[in-house]
Amino acid sequence: MVDPPVSAVPDRDTVRLALTVAGLVLALLGGFALGRLNPGPGTALAGVAGGAPATADHTHPPGTGPHVHPTAGADGAGGLTVSAAGYTLVPTETSFRVGRRSDLAFQVRGPDRRVVTDFVVVHERPMHLIVVRRDLTGYQHLHPTMTPDGTWRVPLTLPDPGVWRAYADFTVRDAAGAEVPLTLGVDLVVPGAYAPRPLPAPARETTLDGFTVTYEGTGQVGATAPLLFRVFADGNPVTGLERYLGAYGHLVAVREGDLAYLHVHPEDELDGGATRFWVAVPSPGRYRMYLDFQVGGVVRTAEFTMVVD
Repeated sequence: MVDPPVSAVPDRDTVRLALTVAGLVLALLGGFALGRLNPGPGTALAGVAGGAPATADHTHPPGTGPHVHPTAGADGAGGLTVSAAGYTLVPTETSFRVGRRSDLAFQVRGPDRRVVTDFVVVHERPMHLIVVRRDLTGYQHLHPTMTPDGTWRVPLTLPDPGVWRAYADFTVRDAAGAEVPLTLGVDLVVPGAYAPRPLPAPARETTLDGFTVTYEGTGQVGATAPLLFRVFADGNPVTGLERYLGAYGHLVAVREGDLAYLHVHPEDELDGGATRFWVAVPSPGRYRMYLDFQVGGVVRTAEFTMVVD
């Protein structure tokens, strides 16, 4: 008996089944792609910011724990780029004369290219500006003021020739009303003979203006570790440490080499007289730390070199 010939064309039931399976596969792939494109609940989306200047404070009620402001950097550090998340730092002038005071003026433009004017007040200020030379000397923590057209201005004196890095540390609201914290950085140039200074060796204490400041702990890569800072005068712990910008200290760390930036805020209350920060270090390397603290109404900055293996 001879078997009937096999048709090269599949029957209708087979075609229908194949089309159904293919449709299911395409639907699953499409859903996966949409899930990748659309962030989940609570994820901030970069959008258009505008309107009147913000007056409400950033949501840090009393008792808020220590934290690092997100900075949009690939490894958790920020200030490496002039643009991030659709927002761009646009300075009016980036060249300064050595030792001469002049205004640093800049705007922040949003994803729609418009000037942003809606900033969130974070730690009593809507804009924190950190300036440091590329050899990590000359640290300054400034607070510009904004004019109605969205231009920020602050008097700035750069005492030495070289290339300086300015970090604009701020939080904006996107089109959906979500807060977007950012740190954008730009180079400032001071013409002249640049003589970089070597980074000081690591040390656990430093002295300035009659005060001795010490710290305990070491940063760890991939983990959050505590750093405790104590202030002494004449060998005795200072009991009159005051709040500065709403906290018992502000800590900025800048990574040697690329000048990646970290801005850390401490626990709300002192720990046995010490200011405790929880620091997440993005990578091994040498970091210059700048601790702003206030005693007797005067803000001072203690500097340390920390090596992370």
